[in-house]
Parts: sequence; structure tokens; C-alpha cells
Amino acid sequence: MENIRKIKSALISVFSKDGLDELVEILDSRGVKIYSTGGTQKYIENLGISITPVEELTEYPSILGGRVKTLHPKVFGGILSRRANNEDNAQLSEYKIPEIDLVVVDLYPFEKTVASGSSEQEIIEKIDIGGISLIRAAAKNFNDVTVLSKKEHYKELVNIISSKNDATTNINERKYFATQSFSVSSNYDSAIHSYFNKSEITPLRYGENPHQKGWFSGNLKDVFNQLHGKQISYNNLLDIDAAIMLMEDFTDSLPTFAILKHNNACGFATRKTLSDAYSSALQADPVSAFGGVLITNTEIDLETATQINNLFCEVVIAPSFNQEALQLLKSKKNRIILKKNNVVFPDEIVRSCLNGKLLQQRDKSVENINSFILKTLQEPTSSQMDDLYFANKLVKHTKSNTIVLVKNQQLLASGTGQTSRVDALNQAIHKAKNFKFDLNDAVMASDAFFPFPDCVEIAGNEGINAVIQPGGSVKDDLSIEYCNKNKIGMVFTGIRHFKH
Repeated sequence: MENIRKIKSALISVFSKDGLDELVEILDSRGVKIYSTGGTQKYIENLGISITPVEELTEYPSILGGRVKTLHPKVFGGILSRRANNEDNAQLSEYKIPEIDLVVVDLYPFEKTVASGSSEQEIIEKIDIGGISLIRAAAKNFNDVTVLSKKEHYKELVNIISSKNDATTNINERKYFATQSFSVSSNYDSAIHSYFNKSEITPLRYGENPHQKGWFSGNLKDVFNQLHGKQISYNNLLDIDAAIMLMEDFTDSLPTFAILKHNNACGFATRKTLSDAYSSALQADPVSAFGGVLITNTEIDLETATQINNLFCEVVIAPSFNQEALQLLKSKKNRIILKKNNVVFPDEIVRSCLNGKLLQQRDKSVENINSFILKTLQEPTSSQMDDLYFANKLVKHTKSNTIVLVKNQQLLASGTGQTSRVDALNQAIHKAKNFKFDLNDAVMASDAFFPFPDCVEIAGNEGINAVIQPGGSVKDDLSIEYCNKNKIGMVFTGIRHFKH
């Protein structure tokens, strides 16, 4: 069941010799035959341990200045042969190929060489060919072969075999090392790809903070053309991403304007004219708008640009600019002006997590009014249904936990990134009142269900009388009951929009 394999022979070819002493000594003490090359061979021999040069196995010298040493059928045949396959065994016998049970490789330090500022020729010479091939071959044949692909693994194998009289590994141990090896291989190839695709790596002013360096991997020119302004920073790009993704759900709306700060909309409105949309968006939170990112779904005209020019903002994004408007906006030297291109974004979202990556489908769901499920006796009015639709799209793009308050296609306030939905609602109400908004007949959107009726009660006491939420709580009936008693209309969407 454990599929035990005895290590009778090992091929060792490493760049880093750190920790190698202990490994080769225990292998030698267990009677393992060691094949090696070049500098590794000399290092092991200096420890007083006998080895067999790879050249003796292949009957071929190291050539091309050491570029070709292990790339030979007698090496790869010994690694890739399937021990339980009779045809493989017959061919090993026919061609006098010995089985190789352990492969130990530590690759040339490509990334360190790039980071050191070395010449291109020096960098090219640190692209490992034989080593990476050995790793892949041994990892592929993990059923029979153990592979160590970096120096940190030396000690792990020592620990595995130190309590035994011989050198053996089981299938789980070999599969673990193979998995680690494919990770090493993948990261190594990615580093080389990044070096050769310098056009896809954009240096940023800095990372999230000035003491952090930052880069963008991808082609920004596919998304927008920068018409003016300073170099884009890491935080600028996060806000630009949030702004563009938000406006993607309003591309077919009347003139719409958004002002974002820290990835959340602090101002948002749809109006018949763009200048009215901008002034209504700014009205929601003129304090937070300072230093914000501005975006619209239509061409910016001179009237709107004149209003924008009175505000200090980091970035302005639009599908196009009236020529006079553009010249006016360029009057501020550092203002970043971006012309958004028509681009189809990937269906997958990728973000780093721990020592790996998280992948998920992009949230493309936009629930329409016809799909809303009325859950109360009170039915929202036609204008309230429009506001609920508007608010539900907004809440989708706001950090959880969140509550969004809307009236007449205008964001009044939102509570963002709170640990409690009640806190999110109280934050939104406080902001709305602070900027003198009347909450009577406003609507409320929540990104997730209400576990208790407290939010609808707080909202109702402020004059908010229409609510949209996903539903799905075991206590939905309590919220519905409160709404029915207090003539509040509530609809469910059935779709949660968490955004972390």
C-alpha cells in the first residue's frame, strides 16, 4: 500500500552546496551509488565520498562549456523507466542503462542574477536546461523516483531516512517532493518569462506605501491610454481597477459619474447630463472626493471638465474627452488622465494568498428588476424599483460588509468594510445626515442577507421605505414581518455580492 522504493542510486547536480554534506554522507552510509557532475562532483569527492562521474555513465564528455552534461538517454532513461513495466526493463538491459532512484538538483540562481544587475549574457547563462529537465523527469516518475529540487529539501530527505537501515521512501513522500518540484519548475519558468517579456512589466511609482517597490504585470495599454499626468502608482491602479469594474455595469446607462476613494464609491449618480451627474456625485461626499479617482461612462465635455478642474483629484477616466475639456484638465501637471479602451476582461480573478494564489470567476451577475422577488405586502413604487436596481449594482462593487443608501439615482451614502451590518448601516446614515440628505423615501441595499430584523428597523425609523437584499437567512421572516407592519417594501434577489 505504501509503495516503498529503495534508493540504490542517486544523481546529484546542484548549484548550492549548503546542507549537501549531511545528505551525501547518509546516502553513502546506506550504500547508495552516487552519480555527479562538475563542481558538485568535486565537492562530494572532497568529502571523501566516492562517486561515479556522469561522463562514465554516458560515455560522453561534458561539452559546450558545460551546457550539455546530463542530457543523455542513459541519464533520462534511468530516471523515467517504469520499474513495473517489463518493456522498460528490457530496454534498460539492452542499452545498459542503470536505474536512477533519486535526483537531487538545485537550479542556477536565475532571479538573483537578474536582480544583481548582471549583463544579459550572464543572465542567459543562468537559465538552467539540464537541471530543470532532470527535475521534470523525476517528478513525472514519482511513482518510482524521489526528487529534491531545492536545497531546503536536503534536510527533509535526511530526516526521512535517518531512522532506517537503508534509504527508502513511500509513495506519499515521493509525491510530496514531486509536487514541490513542479512548483519550483513553474516559478522558474515564470521568472524567465517575465525577464524576456519586459514590455509586460510596468514599474510603478511605488507599492502600497512609498517604502515598498511596485510593478504591474500585464499590458495596461490594452485597458487605457494615459493622456497626461504623473507615473501611476500601485494604489492608483487598485482604484482604477475598482472604478472601471464599477462603471462596466453602467455602460448603457444615462450619463453616469463615479468618484472613488480606497476602492469604494464615495459619490455616484446618473443624470440626463454629465455635468449634473458629476455635481450630484460630488454632493454625496465632497470631503472624501479630495484626491479621488473619477470615472464616467461617456465623453467628458467642457462644462463638466470646468467643474472637475476645481477639485484636486488623482485620476480622471473616460471613454473620450472633448478637445477643450482635455486641454483644461491637463492644466494640472500631475493629474492622471486616462482614455479607457473597449476591452474584454478575463473571466477569472487571481489574487495572491499565503504561499499561493486564489482564483475565482468574476462576479458578472447583474440582477434585473423583472427578477426581483417581492417579499412584502408593500410594493416599492416604480421610481423606487429603479433606485433598488441602481443600489444593487452599487452594493456589488462596495467592500463587505456594506450597506448602500440611494435616492433618485444618486448615492446618498454607504457603509463600507464593516465587521457588522448594523455598523455599516449606522455609518451610512451618519454620513448621509452629515451631508444634509433627506432619507425619507430613500432605498437601502445590502450585499448579503439580514440575520436579524435590526437593520430594517433602523432604516425604517429614518424614513427609508424600500429595501433590496439577497435573502437566505433562516430568520428572513422576522425582517419581512417588520416591513409588513411598517409599510416598507422589500425585494429579494437571491444573489449575494460579497466583496473582500
